[in-house]
Amino acid sequence: MIWVVLIVLGIAVLVLPGWWVKRVLRKYSAPEDRYENTGRQMAQLLLEDAGLSSVGIEATEQGDHYDPRDKTVRLSKQVYACRSLTAVTIAAHEVGHAIQDATGYRPLRIRTQMAIGASWLSRIASWVFLVGPVLGILTRNPAVFGVSLVVGLGSIGLSTVLHLVTLPVELDASFGRALPMLQRGNHLYDVDIPHAQRILKAAAYTYVAQALISLATAWRWMRIR
Repeated sequence: MIWVVLIVLGIAVLVLPGWWVKRVLRKYSAPEDRYENTGRQMAQLLLEDAGLSSVGIEATEQGDHYDPRDKTVRLSKQVYACRSLTAVTIAAHEVGHAIQDATGYRPLRIRTQMAIGASWLSRIASWVFLVGPVLGILTRNPAVFGVSLVVGLGSIGLSTVLHLVTLPVELDASFGRALPMLQRGNHLYDVDIPHAQRILKAAAYTYVAQALISLATAWRWMRIR
């Protein structure tokens, strides 16, 4: 019985954060014409107010994010072209990252470097997973499987740490940058401010859900090995 309870709790811990984030963002995506500005227009307005009119704004299929390498705010189509509370709030959040970059916010630089390292390690791990088992069978050398284990866990571990390091960066972009900008410019209806806070919190805690999934992946991978 206790194992059933633990399994249910484990599933809840993994699933509920992601479910809550999606629910919050979806809830305030309607009505789609609540505000005068689209997500793109709001981002442009806030960037100009911050003296960052040179930062680009693009629609993307890869989720809302700011790319410090290209100095570009990338917005999903649902945010880019819509006038919902979710759209303008998420746009402001990504502009918050652009401001972090422009002001030399150190945690953002650390996260960016870690993301580059995690990307390279992930590529290496992919090749190790592909070639390692074959070499292990051919050479019958257990050390090959050991290397695969270390590289795999290293990749998953770095990804988990990256998600956790990202949390304070996201919270600063949400509540240290985006919300003050929206309030100073009177860009939100007063009644929407508490709801915008929920959206910004959801945007930040997306990475908590991803970190939990990474930890679960690491545990499952160690069990298999």
